Amino acid sequence: MDFNKVAEEVLENIGGKENISVMEHCATRLRIVAKDNEKVNKDGLKKIPGIGGYFYQSGQHQIIIGTGKVNKVFDILNMGDIKNTGAKQEAYTNLNPFQKVLRVLADVFIPLIPVLVATGLCMGLRGFALQLGMKFSPEFLTMTQVVTDTVFIFLPALVVWSAFKRLGGTPVIGMVLGLMLVAPMIPNAWDVASGNSSPLQLGIFKIVGFQGTILPALIVGVFGSKVEKWVKSWMPSVVDLVFTPFLTIIIGILAAFLVIGPIFTIVEHLVMNGVQGIVGLPFGIGGAIFGGIQQALTVTGLHHSLMIVETSYLASEGINPLNALITASMAGQAGAAIAYTMTLKDKNERALKFSSIVPCFFGITEPLLFGVTLSNSKVFISGMIGGAVAGAFAMLFKVAPSVMGVTFIPAIPAYLGNNLLGYVAMIAVGMVVGMVITKILVRKGE
Repeated sequence: MDFNKVAEEVLENIGGKENISVMEHCATRLRIVAKDNEKVNKDGLKKIPGIGGYFYQSGQHQIIIGTGKVNKVFDILNMGDIKNTGAKQEAYTNLNPFQKVLRVLADVFIPLIPVLVATGLCMGLRGFALQLGMKFSPEFLTMTQVVTDTVFIFLPALVVWSAFKRLGGTPVIGMVLGLMLVAPMIPNAWDVASGNSSPLQLGIFKIVGFQGTILPALIVGVFGSKVEKWVKSWMPSVVDLVFTPFLTIIIGILAAFLVIGPIFTIVEHLVMNGVQGIVGLPFGIGGAIFGGIQQALTVTGLHHSLMIVETSYLASEGINPLNALITASMAGQAGAAIAYTMTLKDKNERALKFSSIVPCFFGITEPLLFGVTLSNSKVFISGMIGGAVAGAFAMLFKVAPSVMGVTFIPAIPAYLGNNLLGYVAMIAVGMVVGMVITKILVRKGE
């Protein structure tokens, strides 16, 4: 790859250096926020030789260059007078209200994914060991539960902390407020639901902990951060250190237990029941629907909103069927992309497409989507069909791990002792169906 040539063409098609507001890069993509999107030649960006694809999402022009390559192009373009931090903040101002809500949701939940992944993988390893017949003492099992269950017990607290941090509140106040939601003095929501405990009666209000709930904790985090900002706006600086946290916590906890908790627990249960109703449709129909459309949601950015459903599944049921369905959808697109790429006559184009497919097997689908399947609607539709069949398979054979945030190959440890064979078979089904439908719909070299 001629990095100087790629950088030159990026600069030309983005509208010149003077049209760049912020430029950053991640592991595979160059991310540019333009001052004037009308000056950006999107078609030109798509046609730059050597790149894996281009797409515009969340207010950023994202150019897929590849691991180990993107930083070299970035270094050439980074002329010292281009801002290279704060792309998310700059892009956020250009989003519509609905996109802003999705962006905030993603920013709140993404920091929690590593610990959810880690504990989920530990659950998988423990389940695999038990399935092999290994015997553990009660004391050792208790220690494993400390590793696997702690995050889910205190998940509402983590959500409130992350919301405070994202929305400009004081994170430690958010953490304390969140911990109060699951304080051991408050009747445990799981115990109340099972009939082993009774709610705390405070006048007409019945108070229980926030265990197993995500949406109420998120609302508490948003509300609490706004309360803190409001208090700071009029609180004299001489007493700010004492009374701002005091009022934030008092107002936040009263609103949480007396208003937010009762209302949004009902809302969350309705949402969960709705998703479960769709996913749980008989004969794998729900899995087919979700597996077919999930990657289409990824294209629009709506897939970020699924994190709240996934965390709710994990908190309330201990499993996450959406994880398998997301991989099913990815497998369909991967199979379609491979079949399509094999029909291409140009060796350089074929090699480039294959390089865009590889990240999909490690859970990153944007290069594949924007560099391969979306370039031909028939290929994308073929991938959706493959994902739908694999999704139906997943539901029929009860493929569901105790993890979120990892998919495809990195998710394999989560399925150890948890229907690993079904998981591998689901991927194979999705890929094969995606390939076959592509062969049927797409003519050679089309």
